Amino acid sequence: MPRFAELIRHTTLTALLIAPATSLAMTCDEVMDMVKLNIPANIVVDTMASSGHAFTADDAKCLTSKGAPPEVIAAASAAAATPAAEPPAPPQNGERAVRPPADPAPSTFEQETTLGGATFGDDTSGPDASGPEPSGGGPAVLEEAIEAYRAKKYLTSSNALHDLLKGGQYPDQQTKIQYYLAKSLYDLRMYHSAQYYFMQVVRKGPRNPYFKYALPRLVAIAQLTGNNYELLRIVAKIPPEAFPRQARNHLNYLMGRKLFDRSELSQSSEAFSLVSAKSDLYMRAKYYEGIIQQEQGKLKSSVMSFREVMKAKPPVLGDARSARDIEDMKDLALINVARIYFGIERFDNADNYYKLVEPDSTYWAESLFERAWTNFIRKDLNVTLGLLLTVESPYFTQDEFIPEVALLRALTFFSLCEFTEVERLLQKFETDYAGMQIEIDNFVNQYRESKELWDQAYDSYFTNRHDESETNSAMFVRILRNRDLSALVRHLDMMDDELLLVDAQKALWRDTVGDELKQIIERDRLQYKKRAGGELLKELLRQNESLKSLLVQAEILRFEVNDAQRADYEFKATLDDIDAGQKRAYDFSTSKDIIYWPFNGEFWRDELGYYEYTEHSTCQ
Repeated sequence: MPRFAELIRHTTLTALLIAPATSLAMTCDEVMDMVKLNIPANIVVDTMASSGHAFTADDAKCLTSKGAPPEVIAAASAAAATPAAEPPAPPQNGERAVRPPADPAPSTFEQETTLGGATFGDDTSGPDASGPEPSGGGPAVLEEAIEAYRAKKYLTSSNALHDLLKGGQYPDQQTKIQYYLAKSLYDLRMYHSAQYYFMQVVRKGPRNPYFKYALPRLVAIAQLTGNNYELLRIVAKIPPEAFPRQARNHLNYLMGRKLFDRSELSQSSEAFSLVSAKSDLYMRAKYYEGIIQQEQGKLKSSVMSFREVMKAKPPVLGDARSARDIEDMKDLALINVARIYFGIERFDNADNYYKLVEPDSTYWAESLFERAWTNFIRKDLNVTLGLLLTVESPYFTQDEFIPEVALLRALTFFSLCEFTEVERLLQKFETDYAGMQIEIDNFVNQYRESKELWDQAYDSYFTNRHDESETNSAMFVRILRNRDLSALVRHLDMMDDELLLVDAQKALWRDTVGDELKQIIERDRLQYKKRAGGELLKELLRQNESLKSLLVQAEILRFEVNDAQRADYEFKATLDDIDAGQKRAYDFSTSKDIIYWPFNGEFWRDELGYYEYTEHSTCQ
């Protein structure tokens, strides 16, 4: 069908919908092809903006010479006059990269080059926290408090240590007091409060004798909560040679994360390579190495890294969340290998890897959608429609937010010349998502430039009711797949639980130590909410940009439908011998190994992923 081929070749519609794709450069001729299709100038301008192409003065001259609308020429000229922006951080997990809201101005602590404000020498090399902690030598009252801790009298110990800290009689013993107070609170399961005091010790720097004992305990709390926020703030300030042995793998991994977020890919890969194969973070480090190699165009190395993730046998972990994370990582590795094969147009290989994602996977629906794209490119349109039917089934409506499914479905019916169905699908798509996009856009614009209000953005989204909202639960689930955001949400919930735990203690402890801890928690809660609000806005911005692009593409497809329908009517008007009563003969024969059951509108779990349409093209 010539018209459909023209759509694929001359617009960004298909390319922008493909999940693994990156931004596509647009030529002057491609822009003019859209103009010749009578696509409104504002839609052409939006498509130019979403293509990611840096238009030059030559592009603007070309568009002018070919008679482009003034708005299109003005957009190209404005882009040519704007200095190139710094590239955004590389996308993770195959997502398109979107520039996030800027982080708040760093505090004095965050601007420090190193912890403790000192240059560290060779005496910090290879610290080992497995040996005995420094003991003795302190005033009798401090040693008594430490003995109470060792006797597992944590309330008594923390009360005495808190009094010593508040009294300030022993400033030379402050770090020791903070360290044992943190240990007491940790054993009382007051993890945020313990984190606060361990951090006070760590900030003294590696020269402090308690540094190498406090830092592994901070890592233990991060592993317990899943929240690395505090460690990510400090990891780049610690010389790698000062990483305690027990925390070395975790800190090398976080250093890799930090460098990855800065787009320092080579240094990031080097840090990830230092994570031991025996560590529970090894799979995650290898996954990042695969992403980095993919970004660098080292596709064979990337595939090897992802395959290593697939076959890795991590340590046995006790909690369900960690076990689920490991399975998710294996599935994401499969999907990324499939994306690499898709990108080099080895579609059979891509399809085979997508098939390996199991139905119980967190990312099964996403893999089905991308597999549908693979089969669309292979022109196996009935398989495409069958896979999309599974993704749109009631089993996924509450948990999966993949609006691209509707447009791929419309594109597939377009290629079959089922124009009435395409129009119905486009109308439903706009009904479902236009209002949602406007609501998200208003929300993001309300908060993104006001960092002091990011905690209110968090409360508005996670605490307040949304009875009149155009958004749905599936988008909420999609946003919480941001690991940093979900970790902060869990940590905030932990703070609430900790406040209840403080209030449940004896009055003498609650009104002294407990009152101090509640002030710390409330103060930190505001900081954590602001950080979570920033991560929330980053995810909402990504969804907003995606929905805006998809709505533009829906408009482009609508114009293509109108153009194709006109051509179809003109063609049929030239035929005088149309037999209105003639019916197409359908052949439902299948392989003897396949049982064919017509779909009656009911979904059964064991049938998901096996649907296949029997549509026949009506193209002339």
